[in-house]
Amino acid sequence: MDEDKEKTTAEFYERLKVELDNSNTWPAEYLYKFIVPTVGDNVERVEKAFDCMGAVIKTTKSKTGKFTSISVDVTMKSSDEVISKYLEVSTIEGIVSL
Repeated sequence: MDEDKEKTTAEFYERLKVELDNSNTWPAEYLYKFIVPTVGDNVERVEKAFDCMGAVIKTTKSKTGKFTSISVDVTMKSSDEVISKYLEVSTIEGIVSL
């Protein structure tokens, strides 16, 4: 990852942390939304990231079946925990966080 992209990513998560802390009292319900290519174990990897957290996970395949949208409704302890989950799943190739 080049320096500019790393800086942009860090700034994005800093802004997100401020927004999350301004709009939530922790712990709080948080809804993650992702789109992943429906290949390999992409969907399973997202689901595993939220194992043992009491998350409600819903998946929907696109009409063509090439992509799967994943909604994860889960109680998170802090804005840092929310961001760490985004970073954890960001290693999945082709994932888009909404």
